[in-house]
Amino acid sequence: MPISFEEFLKTCQNAHPSEDWPKGLQALWYDAKGNWNASHDIAQDMPSILGSWIHAYLHRKEGDQFNANYWYRRANREFPDLTMDEELKNLVEYVINNQSPNRSK
Repeated sequence: MPISFEEFLKTCQNAHPSEDWPKGLQALWYDAKGNWNASHDIAQDMPSILGSWIHAYLHRKEGDQFNANYWYRRANREFPDLTMDEELKNLVEYVINNQSPNRSK
């Protein structure tokens, strides 16, 4: 598992994320690679606050503010005043610092 956001970005050269990574990091990897649908498929199957936060981020990125607001509320977060890149970095760092590789939250 990467130990920093910069190391995470380097893995985007790979064809797939590691299956040993937490689901949240896999979802964010697909988003970083430009595969919104694959990222969304993983996030919507994560019944957790992190899953809701990733889901919110993805709908914000999509431009669906109404849906994003719903998911930010489910994640107990305010709609962010950040760029999409800043929020992606925050999400990746959160997962790196809070999720072990074998957990699916």
